[in-house]
Amino acid sequence: MRVRDFEAAVLEIEHVAIRIRAPVNTEVGDYDYERQASGGTTVTSWLNTRILPKLEDCKVSVVDGTGVSPNGRTQLATVRATYDN
Repeated sequence: MRVRDFEAAVLEIEHVAIRIRAPVNTEVGDYDYERQASGGTTVTSWLNTRILPKLEDCKVSVVDGTGVSPNGRTQLATVRATYDN
């Protein structure tokens, strides 16, 4: 899966936008989750368990609905709510 497809899959399933810092044609693991992570999960925990293991050495950041990278202790429900505004 290419990085842009991975970003799109994460957004579709998790309702959270990420940006991967890698050339656009870089191949990464598939985002094979079918259900979104719990809203009580922190950004750091979510990245460490679901995102980073699929990306090998790529850097990634979460971008909320205001264009800001939330603190790692922020819960996913809080990040998701920023896209509705």
